[in-house]
Amino acid sequence: MRERKSFIELPFVQSILAALLCILLGLLIGFLVLLAINPAGAGEGIMAIVKNFLTYPSVPAQLKYLGNTLVKASPLLMCALSINFCYKTGLFNIGCAGQYVVGAGACLYAALAFKMPWIVCLLLAVVVGGLWGCAVGLLKAYANVNEVISGIMLNWIGLYLVNMLLSLVKDSASPYTQKVASVNQGAIMPSLGLSNLFSNNKYVTIAVPLAILIAILIWVVLNKTKFGYEVQATGFNKEAARYAGMNEKRNIILTLVIGGALAGAGAAFLYLTGYEEWSVTQSSVPAMGFNGIAATFLGALNPIGTIFSSFFIQHITSGGAYLDKSVYPSQIADLITSIIIYLCGFVLFFKLALNKSISKRKEKKS
Repeated sequence: MRERKSFIELPFVQSILAALLCILLGLLIGFLVLLAINPAGAGEGIMAIVKNFLTYPSVPAQLKYLGNTLVKASPLLMCALSINFCYKTGLFNIGCAGQYVVGAGACLYAALAFKMPWIVCLLLAVVVGGLWGCAVGLLKAYANVNEVISGIMLNWIGLYLVNMLLSLVKDSASPYTQKVASVNQGAIMPSLGLSNLFSNNKYVTIAVPLAILIAILIWVVLNKTKFGYEVQATGFNKEAARYAGMNEKRNIILTLVIGGALAGAGAAFLYLTGYEEWSVTQSSVPAMGFNGIAATFLGALNPIGTIFSSFFIQHITSGGAYLDKSVYPSQIADLITSIIIYLCGFVLFFKLALNKSISKRKEKKS
């Protein structure tokens, strides 16, 4: 008879414990850095990062700024899902950042130049992001070009193309694009009453629940469908998958198309809320795509876990804005995030150590 696993031996429990350990160690190291800069305010500084919107004394203010965190967490979740999905096929989709960029360009240009409704702008972002991912997939499948190299190159190509495109719809008095809400109210994603739940925060739209639903759908596809099985089999061993009759080239291309589409949708989930505008003079790729890497690995490469890790990463990133800027740099929050990413690389060692400890205890009992 097969021995029943204890609660602590369950894979998802170990993943949660490993993630919590990474978070605690990351916060501890961040606190030590604050201590090194200025010991007097280190405690308040780390608490400001952790508390984020809870810094405000009134509940309405807390709800409003919680809404802002959710607005930024939604595109981050989509980027994390993009990286997660591709990783299942053994691909590191660092080109997610560029797919996010071209998605932003497509939805904003459609909204501002052609006055398209939000659903059309969203679909365009999905399609263009998917095509950008397809380019990486074709190079990988048929020319064996490493997806990291082609993805990084396309990130910068996408950035400067989008800068040129959106300069056509730029506000005359600033380097930013025109405000979508002012030019084309129909391009703003509907709230359906969600804004009322967050103290009339007009930026909270259906993008938040849509992102969560898409994460659940990705989990279902990966774990409950034939396509999901083929995707993961290709990731485990491409040659074995080919021997078993799976079309590994098709799976690679299709996976990167889906990854690109998810990243493109993430851009639309941010810019079609009117939360911020695109700067046509920016010379660096937005961090959203790269932060998705942190959320992916902190979520233990599980789409459901990624929902919570995306919120946490955005929570502490937003919390960095509440640091005393006269004493500490706001980049401390980014430092903590990067430390957490680094520590995620040791999750496997943590699980092995935990399982060894459990095995030893069982041996002693027997």
